[in-house]
Amino acid sequence: MTASTRPVPPKPIPTAPGTNVRPKRIAAIDWMRGFVMILMVVDHVSMAYHSEHISPDSIAMYSPGFALTDFAFFTRWISHLCAPTFVFLAGTALAISVERKVEKGVPAREIDKDILYRGAFIALLDPTLISFFSQKWTFQVLYAIGMSFICMAALRRLSTGWLLTLALAWVIGGELITLQFWNGEGDGSIPAALLLSTYSSPELSIKYPLLPWLSMMMLGWVFGRYVLDYREGRAKMGPFMVLLISGIVCLAIYAVGRYFAYIDLSFTLFGTEYNGYGNMLMPFYQTTNPWVQWLHVSKYPPSLTYITLELGLMFLLLSAFLVIERRVGVRKNGVLLVFGQTAMFFYLVHRFFLEGTASFLGLRGFFDNIWWVYAISAVLLVILYYLCLWYRDYKKQHPDALWAKYI
Repeated sequence: MTASTRPVPPKPIPTAPGTNVRPKRIAAIDWMRGFVMILMVVDHVSMAYHSEHISPDSIAMYSPGFALTDFAFFTRWISHLCAPTFVFLAGTALAISVERKVEKGVPAREIDKDILYRGAFIALLDPTLISFFSQKWTFQVLYAIGMSFICMAALRRLSTGWLLTLALAWVIGGELITLQFWNGEGDGSIPAALLLSTYSSPELSIKYPLLPWLSMMMLGWVFGRYVLDYREGRAKMGPFMVLLISGIVCLAIYAVGRYFAYIDLSFTLFGTEYNGYGNMLMPFYQTTNPWVQWLHVSKYPPSLTYITLELGLMFLLLSAFLVIERRVGVRKNGVLLVFGQTAMFFYLVHRFFLEGTASFLGLRGFFDNIWWVYAISAVLLVILYYLCLWYRDYKKQHPDALWAKYI
C-alpha cells in the first residue's frame, strides 16, 4: 500500500440501479456471510437430528477404516467454509468500523472499551447459553471470535505489515507449535486446547482454540484496512483483484500440501513425525475414495491445508459477489443480505432451537435418513428469514437498545 501525495476522492460504492444513495455497508460482505449461514444450518441440523452425522475433522476423532461416505461427507464438508468466513469477515467489519472511528477522532480508550465489551459478550455466550442448550460445557466459534476481539483491542495498533506477518506466520508454522503441546489425541490439557489444540470429554468440548482463529481475524482486519485505503485512493489494486489473487495462491498452497501427503513425503521434526505437512497429523488414506481424502482436512485444530482451502474458496466467492454487486445492484430484502445483516441473531436463534429440541425433547439423532436434514433445513431457513427481517427492522427502530447493540 502506498500513500498518495494529494487527496483523492473516494472510489464509488456500487448502488442499486435507479438510486443515488450510497450504502454504508458493502453488500458483498453481507452476502458472503449470509451464504455460509445457510450452509451452517444444514450442518447444525445434521448435528442435532441425524443419527449418522459425521465430524472426523481431527486426528483425535478419526481412525483408519472410519467410513466417510460420499454424500454424508459432502454434507459435513460444505460447512467447513462457515467458521473461517465468520472470523475473517468479523475482522474485516471490525477494522472498517474502528478505522472510521479513528478518522473521526473518537478517543482510543472509548474504542478499546467498545471492542472489549463486544468481545467479552460474544465469548461468554458459548460457556453460558450455548452450553445450557447443548447440555455440555462448550467453547466453540463464539469463544474464538470473542477472544479474538479482545486481542484485537491491543493488536489493532500494529501496522498492517506486522499484522499480516504475524497472521501468516501462524497459518504456515502454527502446526509446528501446536504439536509440541498436543500429541493428536483428544485428552490433552485444557489450557493448551483453549489456545492452540483441541479437547473433548463427556462434560467439556473445546474445538476452537484462540491462536489459529485469531490469525484469521487478523487477516480479515488487514483486508478491512485495505478496503478503506482503496476507497480513499491510498491503494491502486482493487479489492476484487486482491481477493482473486489471494484465492488462487491459497488454493495452490492447499494443493501442494495435499500432494505431499498423497505421495507420503514423511519427515521428523522436533520429535514429531509428519505425513507430509499441514494437516495436523491426519494421514492420506489412499485405500478410500480419493476425492474425499483430498478434501479431508483438519478443522480441529485448523491445519494449514484447512485454512488455505477454506479461505481460498471464500476469497474467490467474495470476489464474485463484488462483481455481482457492482453489476446487478442490491435488493433490500434479498435472502443473503438479510441473513448477513442479522448474523448474531440468526446464529443464536437457530442454535438455541436445534440444541434445545435435541437435548430437552429427546430428538438427538432422531432421523437416520440424511434427506430429512435438508428438508428440515429448508423449512427452518424460511422461518429464520422472516424472523431476521423482523429483527433487522427492530434494530433500526431501537438503535440504542443495549441487547440489540451486541446482537
